[in-house]
Amino acid sequence: MAQTVRRMPALTLNTDGHPHPRENTLVGLTVVFGLLAFISSFFHSVHMLSSWTGLAGVVTGLWSQFVSVTTAERFVTVIALGAAAFGLGIGLAHGGLIG
Repeated sequence: MAQTVRRMPALTLNTDGHPHPRENTLVGLTVVFGLLAFISSFFHSVHMLSSWTGLAGVVTGLWSQFVSVTTAERFVTVIALGAAAFGLGIGLAHGGLIG
């Protein structure tokens, strides 16, 4: 019955089997900035947080796209980059980077 055991695929960004610490760090930063910018964009009073984290997310996301090695890194980066850009745009619409 061992052949009926199904295992979940490994959730990793290193699908080529090699470690990529710099690229994975950039992906992680982009995800954090993107989530923070996206969530804070729904609150008008924190538009500076949304704008600055969105800008940081867009910059790190673009750099991450530039140096990415695997498709998994690019996939996560594009989603987080979209969230960061959304947060940046709404933050700019609510008052911008300087207040």
